[in-house]
Amino acid sequence: MIEVARPEKAYLKALPLRDLGDVEMIKQEVKSGNILILKVSPLAKKSIDDVKQAVSQLLEFTQLVGGDIARLGEERVVITPSSVKIWREKAATPGGPLPTAA
Repeated sequence: MIEVARPEKAYLKALPLRDLGDVEMIKQEVKSGNILILKVSPLAKKSIDDVKQAVSQLLEFTQLVGGDIARLGEERVVITPSSVKIWREKAATPGGPLPTAA
């Protein structure tokens, strides 16, 4: 498991996902202990395949650090560090879409 910082303060940040290059910055934010709400529609307007690739990379990373990730409606994804878990009404199905927290 990748070590994640335990800051005195964690922030909730809403950020747009504009291109695949944003994935590394997002990973750094989660490693810093922050909770992120990503708006994926800016990248989706350019390439749905890039959105799928970015979310796949972020899912793998989030599992590696012990964090959590879930879809919030059609345009947003929330990612949390290991110290925060996302409440879900329904359990995820293996190989299925990300469960929706909203």
